[in-house]
Amino acid sequence: MIIKVITWLSRIVFGVAFIFGGLSKAVDPLGSVYIFDDYFVAFGMEWLMPLSLVFAFFLNTLEFVVGVAVLLGLQMRISAWIGLLFMAFFTPLTLYLAITDPVPHCGCFGDAWIMTNWETFYKNILILAAAIVIFIQKDKITPLLSNKKDWWIIAGLTIAVVWLSFFCLRNLPVIDFRPWKVGNNIAEKLEPIQEGESKFIFVYENVETGEKKEFKKDNLPSADEWKYIDREEIVIKEEIPSPIENFSILDEIGIDYTDYYIEKEDYHFFVVAYNLYTTNINAFINRIDQFVKEVENDGYSIIVLTSSSPTTIDKFTQEHNIDYQFFISDERELKTIVRSNPGLVLLKNGIVFGKWHHRNIPSYKEIKKEFIEE
Repeated sequence: MIIKVITWLSRIVFGVAFIFGGLSKAVDPLGSVYIFDDYFVAFGMEWLMPLSLVFAFFLNTLEFVVGVAVLLGLQMRISAWIGLLFMAFFTPLTLYLAITDPVPHCGCFGDAWIMTNWETFYKNILILAAAIVIFIQKDKITPLLSNKKDWWIIAGLTIAVVWLSFFCLRNLPVIDFRPWKVGNNIAEKLEPIQEGESKFIFVYENVETGEKKEFKKDNLPSADEWKYIDREEIVIKEEIPSPIENFSILDEIGIDYTDYYIEKEDYHFFVVAYNLYTTNINAFINRIDQFVKEVENDGYSIIVLTSSSPTTIDKFTQEHNIDYQFFISDERELKTIVRSNPGLVLLKNGIVFGKWHHRNIPSYKEIKKEFIEE
């Protein structure tokens, strides 16, 4: 009886973790691509970066399907083997990541739940233990249906997850877990969640007697009698950083316009093109150029945010006869804002009112009718 309970608990822990991990990444395949790119750069394997999208689709699909299979008892011998091998590979990898810290986070749950590398390792220890129990008990787990019908379910799940990932790749994630999701106040997201608080104790040595003594900041001794030795920081309250840490809007000479555009009281637009070398040129020519003209004719503001250099911006604007404003921002943050290169964002008073993939940018009249006209 105890073994059955442990086996069921293991299946639930393993299945839920894999389903959640697979789905959270499947709805945001480009997020998975960026994480794979981080791994390849960290390990000096940049030559694999062209395959990041393939790896993202494969891993997200495998994770979700195996999670469902273990939870429902589908093809348990194969599912248990895959689950055990999966965890046997990723648990040591996450230990290495926790020790060396080459990437910000592993991306196990996409942006739905960002964990530190040590938290990820501890999580994987738990799931590995569940995978071992499932593997040992795999022959005693009752299959949901016959072997043939199990394969039909697995095939259907695979097709569904691949289609979901493909849809979100060509459009935008159907669920947005990032700080820039529609409805969020970006001005608030730029502020620390909790301000840090510390006090300092200063250690001085008496120049005559050699006595060492601690002093507070507001009661420091005379420099004639005491020599400064050391300083100790006592943390009263840990700082919890802002969800958006590195976002800025800079012109070509470095003047910061972040507050101006984030706090702008009227409706305004960001065209986000994190890399002008890889951006979709047709989107600029066939959609954005006309959109910018209509927006500016109506007296509203629209700017392009990119991480490309001023030289690249000048070359891009001259080649494509573009005369609207470009500003420079952090590439990672631009990739976070909208999963499209280029993409369109509508804001007012720091609040995100809408985001569009370049394939789905409505006409300015449609946006004006839905959001701007009262």
